[in-house]
Amino acid sequence: MSEKQMFQEAWGKESALTVKLLKAYPADQTDLKPHPSCRSTKDLAWTFVFEGVAGSQAVQGEMKFPPPNMPAMPATWDGMITEVEKALKVIGDKVRGVDDAQLNTTVKFKTGPKQVSDLRRMDVLWFLLNDMIHHRGQFSVHLRMAGGKVPSIYGPSKDEPWQ
Repeated sequence: MSEKQMFQEAWGKESALTVKLLKAYPADQTDLKPHPSCRSTKDLAWTFVFEGVAGSQAVQGEMKFPPPNMPAMPATWDGMITEVEKALKVIGDKVRGVDDAQLNTTVKFKTGPKQVSDLRRMDVLWFLLNDMIHHRGQFSVHLRMAGGKVPSIYGPSKDEPWQ
């Protein structure tokens, strides 16, 4: 299996788990902040859209922050889930549409405070995958605090045991 195929498989699996978590969230709790210094649930969920749109740029073009083709944040939770699904699907579609040589070229990517480096496009995509997983973990805390049921992700959860 090529690295591109491994990424596509991982991205598809992890995107589905992220959407599963979002669909478990109570729609009337999207302003929840676990702590005053934290982002609200809807702002945290918007991160997934940002990653999808920015990651799509990373496949073929120059990455700009913020991405110029970001959609407007939806007014409803169902709208948010739809935008996340669309944004995460686009990366898979874009990766499928290019060859390995393209994914091995570089793109400028923010690597630290006031620091931009040339990174291999495939490495940027792996970074975004890991970042999605990281933010999904944060999101599961929001879900628990909102009174929602946390689904099984990599193993059983209190709310979705395997027995």
